[in-house]
Amino acid sequence: MLISEPLQPVRSRGVTRRHALASTLLSGAGLALGWHRAEGRFLAPSAASADKLVPGKDRRLLVHNASPSGFEFETPLAVLREDRVTPAEKLFVRNNQQPDWSATLEAPQPGPWKLEISGLLEFPKTIAIDALRDLPQTEHEMVLQCSGNGRALFAAAAAVKGAAWQHGAMGNVRFKGVALRTIFDKFDVRPHALAGFITAEGADLPGKADAADFEHSLPLADSLARSIVALELNGKPLPAVHGGPLRLVTPGYYGTMHVKWLTRLRLEAQETVNHHQVKRYRTPREPLTPGSEFDYGFQNSDANWRMRIKSVVFAPEQQAVSDNGRFEVRGVAWNDGTSLLDAVELSWDGGGTWRRAELQRASRYAWQHWQLAITLPQGPHQLICRAVDTLGNTQPLDGTVGWNPAGYGWHGADRIEVGTVKGEE
Repeated sequence: MLISEPLQPVRSRGVTRRHALASTLLSGAGLALGWHRAEGRFLAPSAASADKLVPGKDRRLLVHNASPSGFEFETPLAVLREDRVTPAEKLFVRNNQQPDWSATLEAPQPGPWKLEISGLLEFPKTIAIDALRDLPQTEHEMVLQCSGNGRALFAAAAAVKGAAWQHGAMGNVRFKGVALRTIFDKFDVRPHALAGFITAEGADLPGKADAADFEHSLPLADSLARSIVALELNGKPLPAVHGGPLRLVTPGYYGTMHVKWLTRLRLEAQETVNHHQVKRYRTPREPLTPGSEFDYGFQNSDANWRMRIKSVVFAPEQQAVSDNGRFEVRGVAWNDGTSLLDAVELSWDGGGTWRRAELQRASRYAWQHWQLAITLPQGPHQLICRAVDTLGNTQPLDGTVGWNPAGYGWHGADRIEVGTVKGEE
């Protein structure tokens, strides 16, 4: 591996929060479903605060892992919904084998960072970071999401391994950098006809001598069509904790594939057999019995590449209570960008009937905001939302049908419990 020299491092209208009444209407009515109880049981944040571990991070972030070898911070929904574009200080963190100089929101200081391109190509290339800055830049507003986002919700079916992410291992950000296709054209990178994948390596190091280094493979055709080598996040130099100075970013893909601290790209005929590609960050091709074991391999599972279609309710809050039955339900939806979102639908009768929300169009890889004003009768209610795209993909009403031991790829219909005091007359 090429290692560079060390671097220096809203509430709904008409809604009130009445906890005693909410307890009567919701818990007493038995609407606190198993998956919701699982959130409280499995979420066990660290005593450390995010702003102490990474100066400048929002202290409201939930710390799942404070180990210097790899931070895991989650953004609560109440924080996520404050901004259309998620600021770096509020953005979740999921790092594998992070370098010891990366615990900062500052960009690494200028240095001799280089990107090497090797493998199945006519001539290997070594490109200085300054040469990348001089090339035409491409910016994508996009959803950045850990493939384990929603893992805690699988626990309604059976226990899973890993950090108990709920909804907040995600954000909507703007990455800017050089399109991989532009790099190939500018520096005359000529892949061999057998090259089918591109494998990315970063300047991270395993915490143990016998552990595998971290790398991931992506389909070369997808990467040439979508990927950028990112230099900026939200208009500023890429922070070290989020992969600066260079990160391979592929819009529409899960976050683990956006390899941080990028130092090398290898063109290869097959996916890497690295542990993190073969035994981690994969989902089974066939449904599993919850609680069963699974031996991951290329033949029985798929890499966590393109994101599954998903929607999340931002408002009202869980267990909100309305004085008059009126709610303005708001949230976001997204998919992998291959097709357009066709609709976001809302149900409050258990999925028997659905109403379409108003969808606000955004760029293909970004969050699509949606909203719907509703009036409910007196009593407790469960709201269910699901997204549908133009290819017919949607969210299963029971998200645990995709249960897997590592808890990857949750995309079940989102559910919240609300109540009304008086309701519609």
